[in-house]
Amino acid sequence: MAYWLMKSEPDVYSWEDLVRDGSTEWDGVRNNAARLHLRAMKAGDEAFFYHSGEVRAVVGIMRIKREGRPDGEDGSWVSVGVEPVKALTPVTLKDIKAQPTLAAMELVRQSRLSVSPVREEEWAAIVKMAF
Repeated sequence: MAYWLMKSEPDVYSWEDLVRDGSTEWDGVRNNAARLHLRAMKAGDEAFFYHSGEVRAVVGIMRIKREGRPDGEDGSWVSVGVEPVKALTPVTLKDIKAQPTLAAMELVRQSRLSVSPVREEEWAAIVKMAF
């Protein structure tokens, strides 16, 4: 299983929206690096749901329900199906940056990337911070 971090602005689509809906299509991502990550996702992988914008915090865990399929008119972009797993006590970007062991995390290194991989040890550290 692989781990990921996927960002959404809460006023566009929030963790609460995902919980209410039960699942959603994670689409509309228009970044080449993020597209590669979406293509690499497998059903059963897990992802942090990250509220971007003013909130800037990991707020939940999602499961990849369906692997990538074409997104957009020309089909060159990718979307995946996701479902909620568990809400987390928010772990802010400030808290993440304060942990030296998370300094190499893609969220810290490439903060503008909307979809990024998370290493197993980073995943474990953030989950621990949430409890």
